[in-house]
Amino acid sequence: MIWEDECYLLSKRKFRENANIINIFTQKKGKIDGIVYGGTSRKVKNYLQISNKLFVSHISKNENKIGYLKTELIKPISPLYFNDKERTSALISICSLLNVLLPDSQPNKKIYKSFEKLINSINLENWIFLYVFFEINLIKDLGYDTNLVEYKKDLKDDKNFLKIKIDGYIYEIPKYLIKKEIPKNFTNLLIRKSLYFTRQVMLNKFFIPNNLIFPKSRVILENYFN
Repeated sequence: MIWEDECYLLSKRKFRENANIINIFTQKKGKIDGIVYGGTSRKVKNYLQISNKLFVSHISKNENKIGYLKTELIKPISPLYFNDKERTSALISICSLLNVLLPDSQPNKKIYKSFEKLINSINLENWIFLYVFFEINLIKDLGYDTNLVEYKKDLKDDKNFLKIKIDGYIYEIPKYLIKKEIPKNFTNLLIRKSLYFTRQVMLNKFFIPNNLIFPKSRVILENYFN
């Protein structure tokens, strides 16, 4: 089975002496894993960085066996933010979430385009709010809609937060998420409450019911805004 595609690197781990097993999010094939021989060489490991955009050639004997990947760098992403702890943490976080939550070998061009849009916007000043909206859309695209628009009728007072009940769970959420508007005032409290809300929804709907481990990198991102 031979194919080529563009992708983003979600994770990597060492395999034998001179190889890596990598997980990638491809445009046409969805989430795929494969072996990269020579992945520990200086040339290759320099660009096998989480969130980097790659071009891959895939070869496997059949669909039930892990394939082999030849990789080329299309666009470096992570090196641009090595000196930015928050943005680096966000890149690792979202790649970790996709690596856990995306089904194997199932194309999802909608999530791919949304992810790519976030990657290309992470240099903006309001990037963290774009990140939060990405997580909300990811939750919906994975099959669970929080239907926040239903709570617009409750936006009567001037408070920034609203307590709502979704499927038996009580959440306190920032009102801008219901309005679907990026707030003008950036505060750590607002960001932290936003990230806490999406984390709780993901835990209640995906991670806890399926006995999945929530990525530590996502918790670290949230802690930057304490």
